[in-house]
Amino acid sequence: MESNPAPSGPAPVQATLVPAAQPQVVYVQAAQNPFFRWLSWMGWVGCFMAVSAIIGMTAKYNEYFDATAGIEEKFHSGAKSADDKVAIIDISGVIGASDEFVKKQIDRVRKDENVKSIVVRVDSPGGTITGSDYILHHLKELKADRNLPLVVSMGGVAASGGYYVSMAVGDTPNSIYAEPTTTTGSIGVIIPHYDISGLLASFDVKDDSIVSHRRKQLLSMTRPIQPEDREVLDNYLQDAFTRFKNVIKEGRPVFREDPAQLDELATGEIFTANQAKEHGLVDELGFIEDAVARAATLADLQEDSYRVVKYKAPQTLFGAITSARSATGGSNAALFDWQSLLELTVPRAYYLCTF
Repeated sequence: MESNPAPSGPAPVQATLVPAAQPQVVYVQAAQNPFFRWLSWMGWVGCFMAVSAIIGMTAKYNEYFDATAGIEEKFHSGAKSADDKVAIIDISGVIGASDEFVKKQIDRVRKDENVKSIVVRVDSPGGTITGSDYILHHLKELKADRNLPLVVSMGGVAASGGYYVSMAVGDTPNSIYAEPTTTTGSIGVIIPHYDISGLLASFDVKDDSIVSHRRKQLLSMTRPIQPEDREVLDNYLQDAFTRFKNVIKEGRPVFREDPAQLDELATGEIFTANQAKEHGLVDELGFIEDAVARAATLADLQEDSYRVVKYKAPQTLFGAITSARSATGGSNAALFDWQSLLELTVPRAYYLCTF
């Protein structure tokens, strides 16, 4: 029996069900009023300013009650992870009547219980009598209150008032180190006076100041010093000179035993490091590393068990300008700051090396 052939023609079409599109919700934001937008921005600005004000007031509050504010501790040498410290107190440049940075360094050391010994680095030709004595007083007070060994390291110049403050070492033996090229000495007092009366006369200019007594103008540049006035000034100067020598006797016991030897040296003469050692003005020739090692020994600190720190002064606008000029090959920073320059124009007695 023959089979029936399959019917010819197109294949049947299968229907596919497509789900209906889901409705979408479109959110349309209404246009914001410009006033409220501005108010929102002002709110954020106000919050930022309030936070800034609080931070600023807190900083000022802390600075007001912190005598050491404005200086930073910097690592100098030694073991970086050690707790015990040898602190370097820097005295450089002309010593003014109120040297705040030196005092802040002293206060910082006083508060730091990890400081076990002190090296006073002196690179100064001296300055005002008051400023030199102020620094010496606080160094001696720090040494006594904290019972800390104190060693002096002299830099390029440690003369006159620079030598005066070095006497903070007291009776400690082998405690004053001078570099081989140090200039020291200049033990004495100077009262600068410049007589320009002849110059004024050439321009027909006269000083017609009204004073309560003629001695009110003892050091006036417009007139020469009279012999009787010079005697008054000499008595004033000798008092400061005697104090200078007494301070040296406190720091150099050899001169307590032989005051005449000190009188021979206290002529204002400057000395090289070798001469100073020969005369007993310094103990050893060496660099700051040698002074640090001596300070550590006096504090019974073992090698590699302490770190040496120093302190950095806050940057001033004038300092930033001079530093930038030096970094770009310009002139070096000024030897004196403006305050010291102004103080040097005031007639007064100085522990100052003028070479």
